[in-house]
Amino acid sequence: MTATANVLDSQRLVTRRFVALATAELAYFTADGVAILALPLHVTGPLGSSERGAGLAFGAFAVTALLLRPLAGRLADLRGRRPLMTGGAALAALAYAATAYADSLALVVLLRLVLGVAEAAFFVAAMAALADLTPEGRLGEALSYNSLGLYVGLAAGPPLAELLVATGGFRVAWLGAALLNVAAVALLRLVGETRPPSAHEADGTLVHRPALAPALGFLVSIVAMGTFLAFITLHAQDVGLAGTSLPMVVYGTTVVFGRLACGRFIDRVRPLVLASGALAAMGGGLLVLALATTPTAVLVGSAMTAAGVVFSTPAFFSAIFATAAPEQRGAASATASMALDLGLAGGPVAAGLVAERHGIAGAFAAAAIVTCAGAGWTLSLARRRVRPSPAPRA
Repeated sequence: MTATANVLDSQRLVTRRFVALATAELAYFTADGVAILALPLHVTGPLGSSERGAGLAFGAFAVTALLLRPLAGRLADLRGRRPLMTGGAALAALAYAATAYADSLALVVLLRLVLGVAEAAFFVAAMAALADLTPEGRLGEALSYNSLGLYVGLAAGPPLAELLVATGGFRVAWLGAALLNVAAVALLRLVGETRPPSAHEADGTLVHRPALAPALGFLVSIVAMGTFLAFITLHAQDVGLAGTSLPMVVYGTTVVFGRLACGRFIDRVRPLVLASGALAAMGGGLLVLALATTPTAVLVGSAMTAAGVVFSTPAFFSAIFATAAPEQRGAASATASMALDLGLAGGPVAAGLVAERHGIAGAFAAAAIVTCAGAGWTLSLARRRVRPSPAPRA
C-alpha cells in the first residue's frame, strides 16, 4: 500500500513542492515587475538623473546576470538547488531594501548589478529544481504552468508599484519589493533541496554543450518576442488602433490561457518539432504585422505571435533538458537562460537599427525572416536523436 502510494505520488505533477516553487517565483517576479515601473521614475524623479541614467540603471542588471549564469549553473549542480534559490531571493531582498535608501545614481546602478547576481542564482537554480520535481515525460506541461508565475508577476508588479508609490512614495515601493523576496525565501523552505541523489557526481561544467544547438533556436524565439514587445505599441499607433495597448492585451491573454489550456498536450509532441512549429507561428505573426495596414491585421498578427510563444519556451526548455542528465541540469538551465538575456537585450537593439532605415514594418519583416530561418534550423535538429550527455565516471 505504501509502495503504491509512493509510486502514485512520484507521478503527480502538482504537488506541495511544485506549488511552493511556482508561488515563490510569482513573488520574486512580482518584485521585478515593481522595479520595471519604479526604477525609471525614481531615477528621473527624486534622484534627478536623465533618461540615459534610467537606461543605465535598468541595463546594469543584465550584465551580471548574463556573466554569472554559467557559474550559477555549475554551483547548482555541485552544491544543490536550494542554496542558490534561497540565496538569490535573499540577496534580492537586501538589494531592494537598500535601493529604498539609495541617494545617488551610482549607488542604484551598483545595487542593480547586485540584483543581476541574485537573478542568475535564483532563475538558474529554480529551473533546474523544476526539472527535478517533474515526473518523466511531463516537463513541457510543468514548464507551461510554472512560467505563468513570471508572466503574472511581471504583469502585476507595475500596478502594485503604482499603488505603493501613490501610498507612501518610492521608499515604500522598494521595501514592498524586498518583502516579496522575503516571502519567496519563506516559500522555498517548503520546496527544500530537489537535486536527485544520483547527481552528487556532477562534473561542474560551466556550459552544457549539447544544449547549445537547441539554445540557438530558443535565442531566435526570444529575439522575435523582444522585437514584438519593443515595437508593437508604436506600430498599433501608426495604423490608427484606438487602444494602443490592445495588442498587448491580446498577446498576454493568449499566452496565459493558451498555456493553461494546452499544457497537458505539449508533451505529446516531440519538443523540437513543437518548437519549430512555434517559431513558424511566430514568424507568420511577425510577417502579418509587417504587412498590416489596419487595426484588425495588427490584432491578428499579435495573436499569431502569441500562439507561437505559448509553445516555444516549454518546447525549447524540454528539448534542452532532454540533453542533460540530472547532474547536468544546472548547467543546462544556465545555458538556456543565457539566451533570454541575449535575446531580450540584443533583439530590440538590432530591430531598432533596422527600423531606423526601413521603418517598424521593416523591423517586423526582418524578425520574421530570422524566425522562419530559426524554425528551419530547429526542425533539422529534430531529425537527430538527442540523448543526455554521459555522466562523469566515478
